Amino acid sequence: MAYTVKQQHINQIEVMKSKFIAYFLPLNSEEDFKPFLANLRKEHKKARHVVYAYRVNMKSKSSDDGEPKGTAGHPLLELLYKKDINNVALIVVRYFGGTKLGASRLLRTYLQAGIDVITSSELIAL
Repeated sequence: MAYTVKQQHINQIEVMKSKFIAYFLPLNSEEDFKPFLANLRKEHKKARHVVYAYRVNMKSKSSDDGEPKGTAGHPLLELLYKKDINNVALIVVRYFGGTKLGASRLLRTYLQAGIDVITSSELIAL
């Protein structure tokens, strides 16, 4: 059974002084995503990275936004596929805390941020 999120939800984790703020929201079309992402970038001007993944109407896209390839956006997209969640966007804003996490720790942290925001939100059947 496929799911979506009922309403926008936000969750934050901190790892080695880096803050990861995860946004999970319903999405009706790809066009709805672009202004939301632009507003988020404005709101978080000092953030180092704004990583995302979305699935909507049989289309999907992800971005690592400068993080090492395959450590951020794509794993978040795989998480949406694994949990069969559609018509949603999952965005993680990262404020760099001064310590490099390394690719494997970075991957685990982005996934944890995604899992935490999904787990704490209300999913509904499509």
